Amino acid sequence: MSHHPEEPSPCYQAPALLPVEQALAQMHASLTCRQKVQKVALESALGAVLAEDVIAELNIPPHDNSSMDGYAVRAADLQTTDSLTLTGSSFAGAPFRGELLAGETVRIMTGAVIPTGADAVVMQEQVEANDTNIRFLNKPDTGSNIRRAGEDIRQGQVLLAKGHLIRAVDLGLLASLGIAEVSIYTPLKVAIMSSGDELVAPGGKLKEGQIFDSNRAVLRAQLSQLGIEVLDLGIVPDSKQALRLALSQAAAECDVLISSGGVSVGEADFTKEILAELGQIGFWKLAIKPGKPFAFGNLGECVFFGLPGNPVSAFVTFDQLVRPALANLSGQIQNTQVRLLAKAADNLKKRPGRMDLQRGWFWQDENGELLVKSTGNQGSGVLTSIANANCYIVLEQQRGYVTTGEQVSIQPF
Repeated sequence: MSHHPEEPSPCYQAPALLPVEQALAQMHASLTCRQKVQKVALESALGAVLAEDVIAELNIPPHDNSSMDGYAVRAADLQTTDSLTLTGSSFAGAPFRGELLAGETVRIMTGAVIPTGADAVVMQEQVEANDTNIRFLNKPDTGSNIRRAGEDIRQGQVLLAKGHLIRAVDLGLLASLGIAEVSIYTPLKVAIMSSGDELVAPGGKLKEGQIFDSNRAVLRAQLSQLGIEVLDLGIVPDSKQALRLALSQAAAECDVLISSGGVSVGEADFTKEILAELGQIGFWKLAIKPGKPFAFGNLGECVFFGLPGNPVSAFVTFDQLVRPALANLSGQIQNTQVRLLAKAADNLKKRPGRMDLQRGWFWQDENGELLVKSTGNQGSGVLTSIANANCYIVLEQQRGYVTTGEQVSIQPF
């Protein structure tokens, strides 16, 4: 039996690796939100997680109001006549006082309260006004151009649920209800560090065999976007004393420690030894590419994540494993990551055994069909593969070589 030259032999047996779904399940089973609850002013709530439901205490809008500049009428009047007498006006903040009687109309502006007795609004472009005599050029239906009280927000409804991540538009909703402060979970404090004598901070001088540390720059940005306070422990040299000091500081001051490097084969024993003194760490080999070596555990109350040192592997494992875990720890309601189907625009190399999160660029063709192509070299050190991408191409664990035209799942950034 023949097979594609890029595919493994049919006799290929993948090593025993922990599927990503199982790793996520194990982590979430052991992680709960332990954050304190605090009240903050609305202007300080962006990016925070609600610690209790927000219940609407009034209707929005609070009154029936006009969606147009025009004239408030009794629709039945215009079934028998086309002219009504102007009897007053209703402006936003200055409503018409009294009741609209038969044969009368009120000048009304957008957002103004509908006068008692009126049941429709005719826009000003559909009338001819002559002093107090208003001639209507059409017959409105009952309810025309009226926004009903509570059609946006109903009194008593749960406006925002506990665990909701507060966005800019949510601040507008809260302000529209007159809410000046909300109860939130205290934002997480996360320590980050890079491990390895070969690393040099940007701005330093490289010696032979050394490279600049890019992982902390990416991690700092990713965490800041999540509204998380970051403690940067810098580059920790390959020394038991230095590692013990850094881990002890993180355990004492932070909710989470994220390290990159020091968890792959050959380095793990040294890292394990120090971590075992201070906490409980499980080192995993995950069925994910890039990013097979991954560590999870705790240093007392501080949760520990050990990312691979390769920049792409660190980025992907943070995205797929650490980000949802941080949401859990912060009390946030979990959102399902959106995946779409697209047609492969080129061949994709893949061997069964690991879920492969290749970096891709997707677009829509003139027929409305989604297409996706690889960003090129998919090596775990090639950070441009992510920088030039707008999605992951998610290739299932047991999937093999993908040929042009096959359907694949994509996960937009």
